[in-house]
Amino acid sequence: MARPKDQLRPITIERDFPSHAAGSVMIAAGETRVLCTASVSADVPPFLIDKETGEPRSGWVTAEYSMLPGSTVGRKKRGQDSRATEIKRLIGRALRAAVDLEQMPGVSVTCDCDVFKADGGTRTLSITGAYVALADAIAKAKADGLIEGDPLLGEVAAVSVGICDGQPCLDLDYELDSTADVDMNVVMNDRGQFIEVQGTGEAGVFDRAQLDALLDLATKGVGRLIEAQRKALKDK
Repeated sequence: MARPKDQLRPITIERDFPSHAAGSVMIAAGETRVLCTASVSADVPPFLIDKETGEPRSGWVTAEYSMLPGSTVGRKKRGQDSRATEIKRLIGRALRAAVDLEQMPGVSVTCDCDVFKADGGTRTLSITGAYVALADAIAKAKADGLIEGDPLLGEVAAVSVGICDGQPCLDLDYELDSTADVDMNVVMNDRGQFIEVQGTGEAGVFDRAQLDALLDLATKGVGRLIEAQRKALKDK
């Protein structure tokens, strides 16, 4: 039976996935699976060091993204390309919106998102899973005495939406994404505020009413993803 157009794919968030990283999550939505790890280090980029005192002004959160060779039907070549660079920057911006960097001076968290299997929505699923890994990593850094404050501001999640056969659709898999007239990725926080919106008329244009419908649908989808994040973070 076809999935309703306003329904997310089944989502699972497996915390503490075997890894040496401070936070490690395997997240799946339908057939798409991404391993998100968050590693902590006691250093920050040079531009965050005060030139007069030599002390860090804040902490930093950044991201890496890659698709593993077996993640697609045809073998994906290893190495960064322009798409991966654009996506890792998107993930980094999204995650930095989830933390108060001044509350973690001198501490960096790098979130690595590695796609095990791709069936649409890899960038949005990476953001949703990486937030959970980030929250676990920050909790460990606090327990280890690297962070004294409480830098987490609230959950951040992302979802894709689009116009498919003239109808707004939520959480596009590859089949929907490859034929969508409009394709959009939406990143939001737990307060219902937008962090980033990336929208393109793939096979035409879209009007304001369609844009509003897509944003409303994305808001509902992100709300459900945040519920899944909260449940995962409560479960051990």
